[in-house]
Amino acid sequence: MEDRLNRVFAALADPIRRDMVARLATADATVNELAEPYDVSVQAVSKHIRVLEDAGLVRRSRQAQRRPVHLEAEVFDLMTAWIERYRRQVEERYARLDDVLADETAPTEHEETA
Repeated sequence: MEDRLNRVFAALADPIRRDMVARLATADATVNELAEPYDVSVQAVSKHIRVLEDAGLVRRSRQAQRRPVHLEAEVFDLMTAWIERYRRQVEERYARLDDVLADETAPTEHEETA
């Protein structure tokens, strides 16, 4: 799992690949369609797609003469689980800090009777 997660985050480190993923979230697209907004060659876009494929973020299929690229949603479950684990740990740490600060600011028994 760790190796796959490393490949996913490495693939998403590139802004063009992140943009492709965002665009594929709305609809499948061919390599040529994905290449349209970028000032790079179709071969360069194909390499980006290959990196996304190797990370498990997308897959290519065949529909007659069309070869659309499809976003693989289950990879996002893997990323979400990893992020959620650390989010919970940070929230627990802040809750403990809140408790410590509340204890320090609460009046002591001596202060209450004075």
